[in-house]
Amino acid sequence: QVQLVESGGGLVQAGGSLRLSCAASGRTISSNAMGWFRQAPGKEHEFVAAINWSGGTTYYADSVKGRFTISRDNSKNTVYLQMNSLKPEDTAVYYCAAANRATATPNSFTADYWGQGTRVTVSS
Repeated sequence: QVQLVESGGGLVQAGGSLRLSCAASGRTISSNAMGWFRQAPGKEHEFVAAINWSGGTTYYADSVKGRFTISRDNSKNTVYLQMNSLKPEDTAVYYCAAANRATATPNSFTADYWGQGTRVTVSS
């Protein structure tokens, strides 16, 4: 069983940056593809970014490409989401997810574990 705990959310002005962290416990996630998803008020859950087991392959939603960077440190059992040039439309609760597979594309990412979420609010 894997437990995921997100941190790093908060209130930031448009154009600012935040770094989200997702710390895993229970067992190593070094063989898991990991992802970030978000849910804005009144909107559906949406894919943000994913990274394969080694960190060598990453995927991004078009809406965040060039602004967000997903990375991982398997020695720390942690995944990160660096968010730059934030926009008000990035406001959402951000969730970390782990898939029981080494690689997962945005269309094939099926989360087996979820974190509780961390709220990001971007003011205009």
